[in-house]
Amino acid sequence: MSDKKLTHLDIDGQSHMVDVSDREITVRTAQASGYVILSAEVITMLRDKTVPKGDVLATARIAGIMGAKRTPDLIPLCHPIALHSVTVDCEIDNSGVAIVASVKTTDRTGVEMEALTAVSIAALTIIDMVKAVDPSASISNVHVDSKDGGRNGSWKRP
Repeated sequence: MSDKKLTHLDIDGQSHMVDVSDREITVRTAQASGYVILSAEVITMLRDKTVPKGDVLATARIAGIMGAKRTPDLIPLCHPIALHSVTVDCEIDNSGVAIVASVKTTDRTGVEMEALTAVSIAALTIIDMVKAVDPSASISNVHVDSKDGGRNGSWKRP
């Protein structure tokens, strides 16, 4: 077990926004990924671009970028930070769509939550656009793959 304390709790155990004003401004990046499990019928429709609601992957990419930008509005205690780059890639395979989001800033706190939000919103958008054809579509394995910058340096999922 780690000896690190939860920084979003004060000494009385109450939630609060962490004061990051004394942290160094550095370039910070994070990458997250996730997966949307889909039926064979929907995978064929995605490949043929015949989903009735339109271009699912293009819409998911834009939604993911928008989600990253709105993270502090969605996740309590997240700091509003300037995002300098957000990319969301969606790749179809034989079981569904793999989503990878990369986020970059130059600020006092990291962008892991923004990367996770980008993946989550992209995945939810895919489900919204195909749910009429595949009501069993599901999201799996959303996690941070790597991060860099700040006082904790680099981390990569083993």
